[in-house]
Amino acid sequence: MSFQLVFLWSDKLIFLLLAVAVATAIYVRRHEHLLLPWKRVAKNGVAMVSLLVLSLFLLVGLLDTLHFRSALPQTGGGEKVYSPEVLSVFDTLVGPLRTHTEKTYSEPFALTLYAKESMTDAHGNILRDYPRLQYGGAHLADVSQRTADVAKRALIGGGLGLLVGLLSFYLTHRTVRCTSGCDLAVSIATLLLTTFIGAVVSLATVYHVLGTDKVGQDVLYLSLKSIRTGLIIGTVTTLVTLPLALFLGVAAGYFRGWVDDLIQYLYTVLSSIPSVLLIAAAVLMMQVTLDTHPDWFDTAAARADMRLVALCLILGLTSWTGLCRLLRGETLKLREMEYIQAAQAFGVSSLRILTRHIMPNVMHIILIALVMDFSALVLAEAVLSYVGVGVDPSMISFGTMINAARLEMGREPMVWWALAAAFGFMLVLVLAANLFADAVRDAFDPRLNRTETAT
Repeated sequence: MSFQLVFLWSDKLIFLLLAVAVATAIYVRRHEHLLLPWKRVAKNGVAMVSLLVLSLFLLVGLLDTLHFRSALPQTGGGEKVYSPEVLSVFDTLVGPLRTHTEKTYSEPFALTLYAKESMTDAHGNILRDYPRLQYGGAHLADVSQRTADVAKRALIGGGLGLLVGLLSFYLTHRTVRCTSGCDLAVSIATLLLTTFIGAVVSLATVYHVLGTDKVGQDVLYLSLKSIRTGLIIGTVTTLVTLPLALFLGVAAGYFRGWVDDLIQYLYTVLSSIPSVLLIAAAVLMMQVTLDTHPDWFDTAAARADMRLVALCLILGLTSWTGLCRLLRGETLKLREMEYIQAAQAFGVSSLRILTRHIMPNVMHIILIALVMDFSALVLAEAVLSYVGVGVDPSMISFGTMINAARLEMGREPMVWWALAAAFGFMLVLVLAANLFADAVRDAFDPRLNRTETAT
C-alpha cells in the first residue's frame, strides 16, 4: 500500500530538537567535566526510574510524530490521489483502538452501553435495556463470563510482559554496568512496567480498558494520543522561553545600569498584564488569521498543527519573565564573587566571564525552571482549552478531554472515566518530570557538590 509522508511544522520542530539533543549528548560525552553531573544523575535510582517513565511517553510521542497519508483506491490510470486524513505510525500500531468505535458512552471493561435505550426483543416487544457493545467484550456470550476472562487475559498478557522485562534485564546486565542502588530500582521498575503494559495490551484488544466517550471513541486511545500534544507544548514552549530569559536575565544582572533598568521595565510591564487575557487575545488574533487564509493548508491536520505551534510560540513569549527574574538575581550575586572580580581584574572579557563562570553556576536554575515550566505548561494547556483558547478542537489533547468531561461530570448517571484517564496520564507525566528535574538540579548545583566533597 503506497503512502505519502507528511511533515507538519510540529514534526519539523521535534526532529530539530532530536538533532540538538543528539549533538549535545555527543558533545557532553567528550568532555569529562560536563559528563560528571550526568553520572551523578545515573546513580540516583528515583531519577532513573523517572527517566524510564518519561522515555515511554517520549516513545509514544515520537511514534505519533511520523505522519503519512494513505493512497486512495484508483479505478483508472489517473494521477494517484491521497486520503485527506493524516495518520501516524502510532495510529497504525494501535489500529483496533482507533477504529473500534461504539455508539456512545460505555464504562471501562463494559459489555453494554452506559445508558438504557429502547429495544425490540425477539417477540416484537419494546423494552428499555442496555444494548451490547459492538466491539467491547463481543467475544463473550454473557456478562457473567467477564471477570474470569479479564483475569485470564491479564495474567497471560502480564506474564508475557514479565518475560520481556526479564529478557531486557538479562541483556542489559550483559552490556551495561550500573551502580547497585540504581540497578535494583530500574530493574524492578522495568519488570513492573513491562508486566503492566503486557496486561493492558492483552485486554485492550477485546475490551475498552478505559471506556468510551460521547461518540464512542476509546478513551485509552485518546489518552495516548494526547501525550504528543502535551510534549510539544512543554518542550517547544520552553525552547522559546529559554533564549529570551537567559540572554535578558544574565545581561541585566551582569551589566546592570541602564541595561538592567530597561530589562526590568520590560518584564515588569509584561508581568502586570493578566497572562490568561494576554494569551487569549494573541490566540484569538491568530485564529482570525488562520480562518481568513484557509488556502494555506491542504488538510485539517495541518491547520490544527499550525494553531498548536502558534500557541507554543505565544506561551513562550509570555512566560519568560519568571526565569528571567531568577537569572538576574543569581547573576547579581555571582557578579560580586571573588573569582569573578579576579577575572575582571586580569582583563578577561565579559563574554568569556559569562560563558566560563556565570553560565555554569546558573545552569541548575535553568534546568529546574525549564522542567518545572514543562509541567506547568502541560497543566496550563488544560486551562486554556477549558476557556476555548487552547489547541484546535479537532486535536486530541488532555485539555480537550477535560473540557469535554466538564459536561459529562454533571449528567446523570455521571461519566467519570474520561476525566480520570486524563488526570492519571497528566499526573504520571508531570510527576516523573518533576522527580527527574530534582535529581538533575542536585547534580548540577555546584554548591551541593562542594558540600558533598567537603563531607
